[in-house]
Amino acid sequence: MRIRQHATLALAATACLALSGCTNAADWNANRSSQIHSYDTSSIQAQPDIIAKLPQGALDDGVLDVAASTDYAPAEFLDPSGKAVGYDVDLTNAIAAVLGVKGTVHTAEFDSIIASIGSKYDAGISSFTVTPERTAEVDMTAYVNVGSRFNVQAGNPKEVDTSDHLKLCGRTIGVQVGTDQETAMRKAADDCANAGKDTLSVRSYSKQSEATTGLVGGTIDATYSDSTVAGYAVELTDGQIVTLGEVEDASPQGVVTSKADPQFTTAIQAAIQYLMDQGIWQKILDNWGVKDAALTTAELNPAVKE
Repeated sequence: MRIRQHATLALAATACLALSGCTNAADWNANRSSQIHSYDTSSIQAQPDIIAKLPQGALDDGVLDVAASTDYAPAEFLDPSGKAVGYDVDLTNAIAAVLGVKGTVHTAEFDSIIASIGSKYDAGISSFTVTPERTAEVDMTAYVNVGSRFNVQAGNPKEVDTSDHLKLCGRTIGVQVGTDQETAMRKAADDCANAGKDTLSVRSYSKQSEATTGLVGGTIDATYSDSTVAGYAVELTDGQIVTLGEVEDASPQGVVTSKADPQFTTAIQAAIQYLMDQGIWQKILDNWGVKDAALTTAELNPAVKE
C-alpha cells in the first residue's frame, strides 16, 4: 500500500525495503504494450454546475495539472513510449473532462508531490493512502480502497484456502521483497510454527512479475500482493491466474488538493462524485482489471485508523 516514499523508479525496490512497502508492478509492462488500453474519456461531457464551483480564475489556462509518481502499475506508470497511463491517469482525464479542461499528468518524485500541491500542481493523484498525517497537511478526497489479495492458478487446482492465514500452513506463498504482504506472510509462517502446523514457506521475489511467473508455472501455490496489482495480474496473464478470497486490510486512497483552496477542493470532490454516480469510475477500474475497489462516495478527509 502506497504509504512509502521513494525518489525514482530505479530506487523503488530499495525504498520498499526501507519503508512500509507496497507492491510495485511497473516492471511488468516492458513488453506488454498491446495489453495497455487506457479508458476513453472523450465522451465525458463538461458539467456546468460543477464548473461553477471552481474559484474564479481557476484552470483558466484550460489544463488540470496533476502530479503522479509513474512507477506503480496499474494505477500510474509509463507505457513503452514513455506516456503516463493507468487508472489514476484515466481518472485525471475524466475529472478534467467534467471540469471542461484538459488533464495533464506530470511525472514527479512521490515524496515531493504533496509539498507542491497548490503551487506547482493543481492536484496529486498517485495512489496516496489516506492517513491522519496527510490530512493534517492537505485535503484528500477518497476514491478507491486498496488492500491485499491472493492470486492462485485459474480453477484453483491446488485447492488453496485463503479464508484464514492459518489455513495456508503447508503452502508456498510468493510475495515481493519489502512489502506489507511479505511481512504479513512471515508472521503467518511464525503462527503456523507456533501452532505446530505444517511449514508455511514464504518465497520472496525482487519483482512482483517474478512471483506471478512462479504462480503460472506452478512452483508456488499462491501470491499475495496489493489488491489492485492482484487484479491487474489476472489481465496480464490472460486469465491464467485468478484472485481468491476477499480484499484484506483495505484503506482508502485520495486525490490530494491544497487546504488553502477549499473551493477548488469542493469542485474536484463534486467531479469525482459525478464520475462515481455515472458509473464511469467503476468502468475505468474495470478496464484495468481492478475489482471490488471503487468507492461510491467521494468523502473528504475520511477518518482512518492511525
